[in-house]
Amino acid sequence: MKYLQMKQLLASCALVTATFGASLAQAETNMPFALDWKFEGPAAPYFLSIDNGHFAAEGLSVTISEGAGSLDAIPKVATGAYPVGFADMASLMKFIDQNPGAPVTAVMMVYDKPSFSIVGRKSLGIEKPSDLEGKILGAPPPDGAWAQFPIFAAENDIDVSKVTVEPVGFPTREPMLAEGKVASVTGFSFTSSLNTIRLGVPEDDITVMLMANHGLALYGNAVIVNTDFAKDNPDAVKGFVRAVAAGWKDAIADPAAAAKVLAAHNPAMDIDFETRRLKMSIDDNVLTEYVKEHGMGGIDIDRMDKSIEQMKMVYEFTNTPDRDLYFDSSFLPEEPLGID
Repeated sequence: MKYLQMKQLLASCALVTATFGASLAQAETNMPFALDWKFEGPAAPYFLSIDNGHFAAEGLSVTISEGAGSLDAIPKVATGAYPVGFADMASLMKFIDQNPGAPVTAVMMVYDKPSFSIVGRKSLGIEKPSDLEGKILGAPPPDGAWAQFPIFAAENDIDVSKVTVEPVGFPTREPMLAEGKVASVTGFSFTSSLNTIRLGVPEDDITVMLMANHGLALYGNAVIVNTDFAKDNPDAVKGFVRAVAAGWKDAIADPAAAAKVLAAHNPAMDIDFETRRLKMSIDDNVLTEYVKEHGMGGIDIDRMDKSIEQMKMVYEFTNTPDRDLYFDSSFLPEEPLGID
């Protein structure tokens, strides 16, 4: 009897040990995540995925690093320095075209609408696309929004010969708009508008023209993955996608709480200001009508094909564009990732 009891006890211990060991092994899947930019409002959902246990529930150990733009995040992932990152689709398409066979692709769309915008001042005559004619437009040469301006201009019948373009630096872009030295600037909607308000320009004097609402078919930022890592760790990538969606769902439910979580990683930030930035990204870029209907993460094939055609207006592909190289939907769950 004692032997039988001991045998059962040992069997139970072995089961617990095996389960615990499996959990540890699962938790040891490290997935450092390279952001495209600094720890500002739109970065909050990823920290919520950590703090609220969404990554841990998927057996993932995730650390988040700041970035210096999509051109910084993409090579980090392509070289394998990071298994996952965050980058805009236009930059990803260019990188893959210039680096054939690079092991990187997008697996989850986050910004269904890109934040590329024209931000202008009503008092300087900017309220609609055609108002750019006869005015000065400030544009940093490396700016992602400026790169798409020819598409925006074509879609809105703007005579670009009547637009005076003033090359500006990123640090001087919003100050020049605030000082009235330019009537509008290219930039991210939730960056240039809020930075201009912070400089003292009345909010009701600011016009934000989101290019996606004026004919631009391009998608915005997506979760990108190293394809070699994804091939060896498909379940980890699928879990990462689910956890990211859960973090965004939490942020949508309570943006102010999300900003407070972010503040622990960026103590110098203005919580109220970054809460507004997060809300703007939710309203303008993430929780679109398409996402409300179809869930987060996926793409519309026809729109993707149109975006490739639009890209040809601003970029000469060396190789034949192929949407399958830019986006892999196989890591998305069968059921829609609802976040509203």
